[in-house]
Amino acid sequence: MNALTEIVQILRDAGGHPAFAVLPFAQYQALIAGKFKAEPTIPNTVVNKVFDGGVSVTAAWREHLHLTQAEVASRMGISQAAFAQMEAAKRPRKATLTKIAAALGFVVEQLAW
Repeated sequence: MNALTEIVQILRDAGGHPAFAVLPFAQYQALIAGKFKAEPTIPNTVVNKVFDGGVSVTAAWREHLHLTQAEVASRMGISQAAFAQMEAAKRPRKATLTKIAAALGFVVEQLAW
């Protein structure tokens, strides 16, 4: 079969469990080179904390990661009180979100939704 395909094939073992994935060589090369980036994700627990718990996205992520305000503030090099103000902001600035995302190891899109 010489046709180009973008489909990944899953090969299963005798028990029906996934054993191998066959993908186009270009995708494999991109994966090895680190150029194949997955879309950033947001866990359901974070979404639920925001919509059901009424907390900010930043607070939901912090709670999901089991971090205190003081721990995140320390990572950012600011006081706990300063971070508390950032976390409580209704519409935080993009620069603020970028700093918080860096402290948590995220991309800003995971905080700005």
